[in-house]
Amino acid sequence: MSIQESDLMQKLISLCKRRGFVFQSSEIYGGLKSCYDYGPLGIELKRNIMNEWWRSMVHERENIVGLDASIIMHPQVWQSSGHLSSFSDPLVDCLLCKERFRADKAPVVEVGSEVTYTDPKNKKKELKGVAERSYVCPVCGSPELSAERNFNLMFKSFMGSVDPMSQVADKLAGKSHNAQEIREVMEEELAKSTVYLRPETAQAMFVQFNNIQQSLSLKVPFGIAQMGKSFRNEVTVEHFIFRSCEFEQMEMEFFCEPGTQAKWLDYWKEERVNWYKSYANYPEKFTLRQHDDDELAHYADNCYDIEYEYPWGWDELEGVASRTDYDLKKHSEGSGTKLTYFDQQATNPETGKPGWRYTPFVIEPAAGATRATLVYLLDAYCEEKGVDAKGKEKSRVVLKLHPRLAPIKTAVLPLVKKDGMPEIARSIVDKFYKAGVMAKYDENTSIGKRYARHDEIGTPYCLTVDKQTLEDGTITIRDRDTTEQKRISVEDALSEVQARLQ
Repeated sequence: MSIQESDLMQKLISLCKRRGFVFQSSEIYGGLKSCYDYGPLGIELKRNIMNEWWRSMVHERENIVGLDASIIMHPQVWQSSGHLSSFSDPLVDCLLCKERFRADKAPVVEVGSEVTYTDPKNKKKELKGVAERSYVCPVCGSPELSAERNFNLMFKSFMGSVDPMSQVADKLAGKSHNAQEIREVMEEELAKSTVYLRPETAQAMFVQFNNIQQSLSLKVPFGIAQMGKSFRNEVTVEHFIFRSCEFEQMEMEFFCEPGTQAKWLDYWKEERVNWYKSYANYPEKFTLRQHDDDELAHYADNCYDIEYEYPWGWDELEGVASRTDYDLKKHSEGSGTKLTYFDQQATNPETGKPGWRYTPFVIEPAAGATRATLVYLLDAYCEEKGVDAKGKEKSRVVLKLHPRLAPIKTAVLPLVKKDGMPEIARSIVDKFYKAGVMAKYDENTSIGKRYARHDEIGTPYCLTVDKQTLEDGTITIRDRDTTEQKRISVEDALSEVQARLQ
């Protein structure tokens, strides 16, 4: 059954809370905007996505290795990378409804045109005005706006045994200062212990380039992969977990010889979009979009977004960028350490002599585990109509997650809680546990309701122990998507599910 796009997000959000996928952070205290907790099923889904990414990017490749870097890095890292000076959003306040928003994400209008907007004090009253800029307030539509101000997206913290605020207080105590002088004192004292929560995982892979390359004698081309938490003090947060202040990334920096970056960009953009499609029910909802020249970051010579057709339209899922040699050179300049690679077999293009020392170029596939989790939930959510055993019409909600992504791989269900059926079911579950396959023993409510519950959380296979099991040692295996059942041997249960997962 098709679902209205406007309803899909609300239905998915409701299911996520009801079934333990995603909860609002600190909900009993009113919640914290743009922060979410992943429940028992949500963390399994997200971990499965990340494990599949790691398997595809690292374990199946000879020339890509992993890194798990500290979230807090030396402040100079962010100075050299440009994050302290340029990692900011243009913010505007609506003078009418007081909403704060990003200017580059606001509704576009023609400068000088007349716009109609809503009076926030009286929703039924319409006002008219002239647009002095190329955008208006996204909430009320008003053209009455404050000046644009740049807002740095990095979370700031302090490291050290001394409270920096006490030092600020000591400097200011008993003296008369104007606002500018107070700010200067605060910045001077706080700078001594200021650190930042990383806004991306990428920089550590550049900073550790020498250590990783030399410790494993890696030859270009090679990659460094990392998964982990990143933090951005986003003002505009939207669409559930699509954009949040705390999120998990899956990034890889692929170092290649200058002049080969176009070839490797083509390779990685195809690899990455095909990876997403391989786990999806609707691969046509993924596409590649090349950035226009005016969209490119200052460090990139080309970039593609892998986009997904969300309920609100096409939007970014992953970026695959050709970052040139910008990052390694910037950190070389900032640290005074040469971050280069020497290839004895290559010919130096400038001298024509054997041996070439160069700064590698970088291709970066940067994915979000958080955003990928949302995408696969949207891709999987389905409402179907059918008939029950008595011929009555019924409907079911089913999450058609790829079996390898599903939080629970199989549910083992005794038909009734007697006649030795629970004991047989538990022995089957124990075999799955020992094999490292996520299984669930479930004996509560009727068998039909248990099937429905596991359909809704995406469990691909249900194994049912019934009277016939007691007679011939067989059980039924039920497929989530087709609801078809067949009998298999109890002894073959684990191998049957493992084969289907492959």
